Amino acid sequence: MSKAEKTIRDLLALANIEVNGNSSSDIKVHDPVFYQRVLSSGPLGLGEAYMDGLWDCEVLDDLIYQLLRADLEHRISPLKLLLPVIRAKIVNLQSPRRAFHIGEHHYDIGNELYRMMLDSRMTYTCGYWKDADNLNDAQEAKLDLICRKTGLQPGMRVLDIGCGWGSFAGFAAECYGVEVVGVTISREQIAFGQNRYKDLNVDLRFQDYRDVNETFDRIVSIGMFEHVGPKNYRIFMKMVDRCLKDDGLFLLHTIGTNTRATAVDPWTDKYIFPGGVLPVFHQIAAATEGIFIMEDLHNIGTHYDPTLMAWMANVDKHRDEIRALGYDERFYRMWRYFLLGAAGSDRARRNQLWQIVYSKRGLDGGYTSIR
Repeated sequence: MSKAEKTIRDLLALANIEVNGNSSSDIKVHDPVFYQRVLSSGPLGLGEAYMDGLWDCEVLDDLIYQLLRADLEHRISPLKLLLPVIRAKIVNLQSPRRAFHIGEHHYDIGNELYRMMLDSRMTYTCGYWKDADNLNDAQEAKLDLICRKTGLQPGMRVLDIGCGWGSFAGFAAECYGVEVVGVTISREQIAFGQNRYKDLNVDLRFQDYRDVNETFDRIVSIGMFEHVGPKNYRIFMKMVDRCLKDDGLFLLHTIGTNTRATAVDPWTDKYIFPGGVLPVFHQIAAATEGIFIMEDLHNIGTHYDPTLMAWMANVDKHRDEIRALGYDERFYRMWRYFLLGAAGSDRARRNQLWQIVYSKRGLDGGYTSIR
């Protein structure tokens, strides 16, 4: 047994994981190159080795859950893993010039892929499973929850920052009689949304949020703040302040994390969300200081696990169709590692999902929480 293999086996044992063991969460190693790959590159090497078929696991989400609960990712931290952090400290990875890269890299890889993975409204954010038992109902419940939390009334003008394929815009316009302007940096999303909602009072635009200069009764941002970056948090909040009426409400729906970071893990940064950063709560508080009053805070982080598992089930259901579209086996394994890894991370409570309602001056008599 090589030193690399012994080291990895000993580390995995700390999380009650065996190599080639009998548990559904144990790792099945197909090539001994796996050990050196992981030892030299940590989480990045683990993900790439999975993509390359060097190892498998029957229940991958449970494996990731156990690894994170044991804090193993901090026990292997070679210098190369610090490079994304150093890069993020020096460079504004979410500058206007760079912002459109994430749209091209992640959201423009094909609407058909997302159509087969997501719910019928193409909602690519955490669902609300309080009273739901399927993905479609969970996503509609989330959209309706946001509409109720922001007190939408017919005739209001609403801005959706990071509108995606237009699921919130379409739902709010159809069910609450409001006018919605949505902005996104994905050309594929815009093409889909403009066609689907052409008969509703919905205006979807290919536009950076920093370039919006209009006034709205309500503003929402659902699953986009993760792409803003710490260097731009205050800029983002000032833009919302500029565009929100004095008596308006702003709802921020964002994944958050427990420990401050300047970059996501190197595997996610390289393959899924380049330049993405999950905020910690005090960063959001600092960005809103002197601008907004927080009226309500709701953590629905545990609802992301079933959302991700439902997405993975849809990907598996349509696997042959996805392959026929040109997505090869390495892409499938990458996508599987992404979805199930995220589910395991949420199950381990590493990530949270905050819905925060803000006002500019504070509501007379206070805000009544809606759940």
